[in-house]
Amino acid sequence: MIYLDYSANTPPDPAVLEKYLETEKQFIGNANSNHSAGEAVRRLLADVTDNIAALLGVLPAEIIYTSGASESNNMAVKGILRAQRHVGRHVISTPLEHPSVSGPVTFLNEQGAEVDMVRIDGDGRIDLDNLRELLRGDTVLVTVTAVDSELGTVQPVDEIAAILKDFPNCRLHVDATQAIGKIPFDFGNADTVTFAPHKFYGQNGTGVLVKKRSLVIEPLIHGGSGLSLSRSGTPAAGLIAGLGEALRLSLGALEERLEAVSELNAYLKAGLRSIPGIRINSPEGAVPHILNISLAGVKGTAIQKKLSDRGIMVSVKSACSTEGTPSRAVLAVSRDRRNALSSFRISLSHLTERREIDALLEALGDISRECGTEAGL
Repeated sequence: MIYLDYSANTPPDPAVLEKYLETEKQFIGNANSNHSAGEAVRRLLADVTDNIAALLGVLPAEIIYTSGASESNNMAVKGILRAQRHVGRHVISTPLEHPSVSGPVTFLNEQGAEVDMVRIDGDGRIDLDNLRELLRGDTVLVTVTAVDSELGTVQPVDEIAAILKDFPNCRLHVDATQAIGKIPFDFGNADTVTFAPHKFYGQNGTGVLVKKRSLVIEPLIHGGSGLSLSRSGTPAAGLIAGLGEALRLSLGALEERLEAVSELNAYLKAGLRSIPGIRINSPEGAVPHILNISLAGVKGTAIQKKLSDRGIMVSVKSACSTEGTPSRAVLAVSRDRRNALSSFRISLSHLTERREIDALLEALGDISRECGTEAGL
């Protein structure tokens, strides 16, 4: 198998699995229990949280553990609006958001919230002038992805945060799931930030919501107790310990891995230029881990199947998106529905080998010839 879908999921590092198993064997108590076994787990989790906070540059009290980025995003978006409903119900979002953000935004809209979509330019970046035009006194939430999961576009989070300083009732939520562990990220610019370790060689089943200590949000889960007042439930000690290990390893090797993936991205782009009908949708400033392309006249789903039949794994849109619809992100930047339907995503890792890229290029060349596409269509 040639795996080129690392933005959907990554294989857990052996050291992460070792940390998980070690923790599960040694700490059998419930952290919510008031006995010595529970206390031992609480001490462990406090140490892990202190280490994670130091790595991220945040306070330990600002870290909330969840079941994944989808829960974290729902918790932030719904929780902020519910807590701010006495101030206003106006939300600003973008057409590039992951379904775990666009879904709760749509839900809130159906519940009476007013939602505006900020314009994006041809590179997928937010139009900051349009954002200024949309902001109002009753705007309580701006939600934006740090790195688009389909195009790899990096949003100017620091500039967005600077604009929002003039709107004290407005909170900024950033979905940083495709950023953490891959590129540098500053947690100081947003009120809430979400991510999950399965994107950087950790395990599935856990995620993080980093919430400013002073910010009050309404919880999704009512009843019970937990490590945070904002999220009740028995903490998964092994998964949290594994999360900490995955974060330590990925941030420690961030520059080295980023350089390796950048070289692979350049190599892939050079090879794609010789294949008729290929169109690169990702902008020049995108993260190197994500490359979105189209093959003229062929649906992305058909290309995905043809490649899968050859043992090559790629994505059509985000792994959590609705099947059979055009990519919202590609449609938003290209304004071309046929191109959006033809698009698919290749996502790279420091684990990717050039021979795997060569096999992909050979397969795409064959598909191009089989389908009779022509350059420039």
